Amino acid sequence: MPESPKKPKFNPALDNYAERASYRQIKCELFTVEGFSRAPVKTFWRVPEFKLGFDLGWQPWEFMGTPRYFVSHTHMDHILALPAYVARRRMMKMEPPTIYLPAEKVAEVRQLLGVFCRLDQGALPCELIGVKPGDEIDLSRELIVSVHKTYHSTPSVGYVVWERRKKLKPEFLELSGDEIRDLNLSGVEISYELRFPRVAFLGDSSARGLDENPAMFEADVLIAEMTRISSRRNDGLKKGGHMRVEDYVDRREKFKNQKIIASHFSVRYPQREIEAEVRKKIPDMLDGRLVLV
Repeated sequence: MPESPKKPKFNPALDNYAERASYRQIKCELFTVEGFSRAPVKTFWRVPEFKLGFDLGWQPWEFMGTPRYFVSHTHMDHILALPAYVARRRMMKMEPPTIYLPAEKVAEVRQLLGVFCRLDQGALPCELIGVKPGDEIDLSRELIVSVHKTYHSTPSVGYVVWERRKKLKPEFLELSGDEIRDLNLSGVEISYELRFPRVAFLGDSSARGLDENPAMFEADVLIAEMTRISSRRNDGLKKGGHMRVEDYVDRREKFKNQKIIASHFSVRYPQREIEAEVRKKIPDMLDGRLVLV
């Protein structure tokens, strides 16, 4: 497991103002997930220990220190805060951030940032990297992110963050340290890689996005959506491209996650109705693993 970053030094500009009331902090076994999502208002998440986040529908002031974001799609409630995030990092003299997003939308997002550059009369330095399903992004020796196809009304992707470890191949276990070193220097592959899915982010998608990406069911923590909690005809929500509470019921045996964070509930539902409807249909809250945000 990657070492947790050292506690940063006190920075008045960052620490004197915080917006913690605007998001949830969910303590997991190995890391923390912070964020919030409500359709069609805002979606934003980060994992501080991994120095990465998902979607930029909002940007709490203290989130600006996260240097890279993985954007699922470019609907406004998932990308609206991008210009502010980049501008704040520039203002605080931080390194330009890296933004990963569906490849089909890179040119349009670059145009969007160009408009804000002219409005703000300042540069918005960042690296925009287009991704497509099947891509893998090396973040460090320990972490890698895979890109997955999802199903929404606009080009969209999901992400899985993997921890990877190198293990010595069994045939070399009896060798001495010097012998292993010599083999390694000679170019012999002496190790193999193990991967552990730590965080999966579905973004906005129908349940097909989960079904076709089994790693999401295996991740320690799954951040998914539950836009629909009611079958009432007048809820005004399109059926395609989103998940409903019944999708969780139908797949309850597939979820191997330690925590399943269900979010992106429509603002048409009051919080009390969300809690009541979900608990009515999933009384055990998936053995206590289901968290409603």
